[in-house]
Amino acid sequence: MYRHLFSVAAFTLLSRATGFFRDVMLGAVLGAGLVADAFYVAFRLPNHFRAIFGEGAFNAAYVPSYSRVLESEGAERARQFASSIFTLLLASQVVLLVVAWAFMPQLVGLLAPGFEADPEKFNLAVTLTRITFPYLLCVTLVTLYSGSLNAQRHFAAAAFSPVLLNLVMMATLALAFVFPSAGHAAAVGVVISGFAQLIQIMIAAKRARALAGLTRPVFDADVKQFFTAVVPAVIGSAGVQIAIFADTIIASLLPTGSVSAIYYADRIYQLPIGVIGIAAGTVLLPEMSRRLAAGDPGAAFHAQNRTMALTIALSAPFLVAFLTISDLIMRGVFLRGRFTEEAATASANVLAAYGLGLLAVVLIRSAVASFQARGDTRTPMIVSLIAVVANVALKFALYSPLGAAGLALATAVGAWINFGLLVALALRAGSMKPDATLAKVGAAVALACAVLAAVALLGNAPMARVAEMAGSLRTEAHLALLGLLGMAAYGVMLLIALRLLGVRLSRVKRPPLEVVR
Repeated sequence: MYRHLFSVAAFTLLSRATGFFRDVMLGAVLGAGLVADAFYVAFRLPNHFRAIFGEGAFNAAYVPSYSRVLESEGAERARQFASSIFTLLLASQVVLLVVAWAFMPQLVGLLAPGFEADPEKFNLAVTLTRITFPYLLCVTLVTLYSGSLNAQRHFAAAAFSPVLLNLVMMATLALAFVFPSAGHAAAVGVVISGFAQLIQIMIAAKRARALAGLTRPVFDADVKQFFTAVVPAVIGSAGVQIAIFADTIIASLLPTGSVSAIYYADRIYQLPIGVIGIAAGTVLLPEMSRRLAAGDPGAAFHAQNRTMALTIALSAPFLVAFLTISDLIMRGVFLRGRFTEEAATASANVLAAYGLGLLAVVLIRSAVASFQARGDTRTPMIVSLIAVVANVALKFALYSPLGAAGLALATAVGAWINFGLLVALALRAGSMKPDATLAKVGAAVALACAVLAAVALLGNAPMARVAEMAGSLRTEAHLALLGLLGMAAYGVMLLIALRLLGVRLSRVKRPPLEVVR
């Protein structure tokens, strides 16, 4: 399992690396003004719907269902099941696209009501969203093919797919001079990348003999069971997206640049979430589903504990960095072109607030697998909605005194409520069984984080002096030097702590899993 996890993480890291360069280009070309705010709303709207109807909800119901059919009835029956779902999914997305195009001003007005006070910003947001919205149709179908491939332990193609978004957007941004604005260039890049991702994943699915196509849907027991699972999953995903909608809605009421500050901070924040949290959940859900379908719950618990231990160890240093050097991170990454010191400071405040919820966010996917692998999408839905209510209430309480950072802080608190409730219910139901190794890894990580925090705080000034030799690149050099020093300190201290606590890193012969003890 860990070979697949690291494969997904490696491709996700490539996606985040190319995404980093994409966002640097966006920051330099768009800055944090009117065009940037309009584009980021246009980019968010199809992504909101994708998260509701696609990635989160769809995978939660589809992967366990497809895995069960594949395990019990064979590959051909699984392909027939996938084709029925594909046809229904395509039809629903076409209808949604037509409706969205027809009522786009109303949709943008709902998502960003503050824009209506500035007709130029509002009209640009409507135009750009009309351009980007077909991306939703493409990426939703990509999600189906990705789920089929993941269930068959083919993870690479799906993990690589988002790289195409970044490459295509960089290409269109480089040609921004031929578009009415840089926002138009970025929006066109989004929709072209959607078709590129769909073609790429279809080729991979065909090679794996998992290519679903148009068919007359058959509402048999498997399809009905899928819809029974997907409805609460959609509601649960919608709950999470309501909180994100609230971010955009409230941020549109704040001064110009607030939407952009949240976006740039979120891009850095999403690095560990995508590389670690989502990669872990992507591999863990089908692994637990297969183990439980095969009648081996012990192996499912084992995989979950090792995945959560690895997730904690890899994501904790980001938490420390976001809390101690957020300003340096934002300046080192984005401070160029139209991205100003003021924009960097605003984004840094948001990043630090987001950081408080990082561990909860990266662990939620692993906790949700306790339920989804057993076909239970209702419990995560209820938990998600409870967390969303608290999250949105906090947003309205905090946005006035804290601005955009208050929205991020509410998101962090909501994530901890979500994760805490999931763990409590999973432990009560016996669907999660933490072991001694997980506890020891947590203790070792805490000790290593204390050392890392000391290095970040005490080493900041010395590294700044050394970085002065880099001249105009001193900020980037400062960030790189301090990052390397912190990485080395954390890694060494973690290995020492693990050894002292008796945790050995080795491959264990427990067929067919490769695990870390």
